[in-house]
Amino acid sequence: SRAIAYKVDIFGVVTLATAVGIAGGVMRDIVFGRLSTALFDPIYVTLTVATGIVVFFSFSKYKKYVRLWLVFDAIGLGVFSIIGATIAYQIVGMNLLAMQFAGMITAIGGGVVRDVVIREIPTVFVKDIYAVASLAGITIFYALLYFGMDIQLASVIGISFVTGIRLLAMKFKWHLPIRKNIEN
Repeated sequence: SRAIAYKVDIFGVVTLATAVGIAGGVMRDIVFGRLSTALFDPIYVTLTVATGIVVFFSFSKYKKYVRLWLVFDAIGLGVFSIIGATIAYQIVGMNLLAMQFAGMITAIGGGVVRDVVIREIPTVFVKDIYAVASLAGITIFYALLYFGMDIQLASVIGISFVTGIRLLAMKFKWHLPIRKNIEN
């Protein structure tokens, strides 16, 4: 939808959809020295291209459902945060910083790339409780694993926590404090 607001053509919409969809996971995998699945399994790019095409041709029709899209985005934030943290856990074990980095870059990396490409300050740095929800949920996930909880249950709780924080932040319009520019 951000691409459409900038009046980019269909190629631009598809390219930005693909960046949002796979860039976070690809960056995570590069950092951890893995060949990213997104680079050799065509399903990832196929899904992002299809999503970009659908959004391009039906955006005006579905624009009224923006709140529903935001709910799905909150769920995706939770899922991708914990997927990334789990991948770090599998590679390096119980390492909080590695799990936080991998979870956050997986969840928010694509959106940051999109915003940089369209020459905006990444939304996660100036608006909404988004990255912080991811960070908090990954930390809860880590703590649950640390205290011996089964990884599947810890994952469900972590995903639910991230999603819940994001949804509450949207409902109650929670924002982190920002520093206003002070003129001399």
